[in-house]
Amino acid sequence: MKCIQAQYQHRGPDPVALIEAVEVELAAPQAGEVLVEVLASPINPSDLLTLTGVYGVLPELPAVAGNEGVGRIKALGPEVRGLQAGQLVLLPLGAGTWASHLVCRAADLVPLPEGADPQQLAMLTINPPTAALLLSEIVSLESGDWVIQNAANSAVGSYLVKLAAERGIHTINVVRRQGAVESVQAAGGEVVLVDGDDLKKRVRQATGGARIKLAIDAVGGPATERLAACVADGGTVVNYGVMSGEPCQVSPTHLIFRGLSLTGFWLATWYARAGADERMALYGDLTRRIARGELKAPVAETYDVRDIKQAVAAAARGERGGKVLITPRHD
Repeated sequence: MKCIQAQYQHRGPDPVALIEAVEVELAAPQAGEVLVEVLASPINPSDLLTLTGVYGVLPELPAVAGNEGVGRIKALGPEVRGLQAGQLVLLPLGAGTWASHLVCRAADLVPLPEGADPQQLAMLTINPPTAALLLSEIVSLESGDWVIQNAANSAVGSYLVKLAAERGIHTINVVRRQGAVESVQAAGGEVVLVDGDDLKKRVRQATGGARIKLAIDAVGGPATERLAACVADGGTVVNYGVMSGEPCQVSPTHLIFRGLSLTGFWLATWYARAGADERMALYGDLTRRIARGELKAPVAETYDVRDIKQAVAAAARGERGGKVLITPRHD
């Protein structure tokens, strides 16, 4: 059958110029495989970094872009058990999900609850577990503790606000523009501040000088230094993204004389290290929460895969009110 895929042949500094919507002929699913109709797939910062060639793991070229998403089974190949046509499923990580359809191993699919919002479920694989693990794997946090994060209006940021509040953890949420403040407040952000050189002073005023144990950085560059200045002596700064495109900047003064630790977090590393039961417990809990509407991230725009250039351009813009999703037409 005919399928539209978002393909790229090369890597370079301009993702929009690299990505192309291409019509291809998909072979029928073979033994143990299924044909899936893709319903929604997000464009994450890691997807854009993969296109430019600066992400930690890069697929062989040529490649179909897209790392996560949800779909509905359209056809089963021989010897497939436990799945049925029409079933809603979570797509395999790194499967090339910016496409109208894909063929994949049945064993790699995870059945999802019917009735849940496919667009919210499409963002399940990467951002929600990242937020959850940033709160549980870096330092020991208890109810009443304070955490500061930047890029608080991102998907990870919005999940983190909700998950922290459930545990009684206070959050200071830093954004890069005034226009993002209201959306973070509406999502439950306790303290919301615009980043700037006097961030430390404003954080101290807003929190009454509370001791901040953990800073969560998705931006890098000078923004890392501003977060580090807010953390209490002996605290930790964890970096999980590089939205600025610059290396993390932290003064040796913080590391040597204040005893701060600077570390990194990558979901793929945790996934490889964690046991199957641990992974299942985390993803099972997050799936149930998203299906019930307890966890959600804002969606700014949706695009058909045929409009992939416009979608990538929209995702690369700094001023957005949520995630950009690929929601393919199936006509």
